[in-house]
Amino acid sequence: MKYVLSWILIASISILFLSNCLQPNVYKEISQDQSFIDKIRALYSSGDTSRWPEPQLHKMALANFSEIGHLPKVKYPQDNPYSAEKAALGKTLFYDPRLSVSNQIACASCHDPELGWTDNKTFSFGHDRQLGSRNAMTIMNIAFTQSLFWDGRAESIEQQSQMPIQDHKEMNEHIDLATDKIAKLKGYEILFEKAFGDKTVTKDKIAKAIATFERTLISPQSKFDKFIDGQANLFTDDEVMGMHLFRTKAQCMNCHNSGYFSNNQFENDGTALLGTKQQDLGRYIVTKNPGDVGKFRVPTLREITRTGPWMHNGAFTPLKDVLTFYNGGNPEPPKKRSTVHEGITLVSKKSEMLKPLNLTPKELQQLEAFLGTLSTRTQRFSPPVLPQ
Repeated sequence: MKYVLSWILIASISILFLSNCLQPNVYKEISQDQSFIDKIRALYSSGDTSRWPEPQLHKMALANFSEIGHLPKVKYPQDNPYSAEKAALGKTLFYDPRLSVSNQIACASCHDPELGWTDNKTFSFGHDRQLGSRNAMTIMNIAFTQSLFWDGRAESIEQQSQMPIQDHKEMNEHIDLATDKIAKLKGYEILFEKAFGDKTVTKDKIAKAIATFERTLISPQSKFDKFIDGQANLFTDDEVMGMHLFRTKAQCMNCHNSGYFSNNQFENDGTALLGTKQQDLGRYIVTKNPGDVGKFRVPTLREITRTGPWMHNGAFTPLKDVLTFYNGGNPEPPKKRSTVHEGITLVSKKSEMLKPLNLTPKELQQLEAFLGTLSTRTQRFSPPVLPQ
């Protein structure tokens, strides 16, 4: 019995000894991690981007790269300058369902301010309850886009604003007929006169008014904006590390850069699903360039946590599933890379920038935490009283 007690005593002393020896090493390791986080926190919150660590970029990303940061000042076209009266008219038209053939669908039907100016649906309902074929993109910060829609078929917001009105699956109204309906409403006369100097209603004025309103939909300062301006303690450690990963190991900066968090380019992310019922040829439909098969406009990450489901086909929700997909290098099954369209064999070629990232579960969590700092509070937006 005394031998057993002796062995227990020796084991206890050994465990205590090892614990005392290892504990400083554990603390040292944690201290090193915290020291690194404290260092990059100071750099990223310094207000000076020249002090930030160098981003890790693919060579293909260099031509269209600009550093992340604040949104720039909105620039209005020379032929459609801003006025408060024009924006007010545009807001009214944006909410007016009489622009649709059924008098039931407005622009606001698919772009709800309380849902991040989208509708949080995989595909939106349109005329006669028809489903669209793509996810409704947010129009928040649309002023900073260089082309509109997932495939870039509109080159300006003025052009884009007319397309849903005429789309058979959306509002299904001829733009001239929609214009005539608005012109017959006496209550609109004063609004058009204030906005344009005369009461005449034209489709061009309708487009310019809606575009002016949409350019006012700018995100307020986010947690990210305040952090990089010097509020260092605003970010948690995970958010700091997430920002660093975003710019380095996670390679997000290849496409999601600038203050808009998009390079405004078209990329193939491996989601075209060619040869299936869900196939989408993407940018090719517009350009007919085989190199554009499966390419889609890179969306902004501003307000990202509020604008799901994500991707052109609303394939992913929750957000961590998007990160997991990219972490795996956007795997594209071989059987879903080719199709025959109008007698032409088309092949999807995923961007060379997309490779397995080998992010750990902890790093994925940190990256998601940082993305959350790009979103702002839900806005309460009062719909206008529609003219009669």
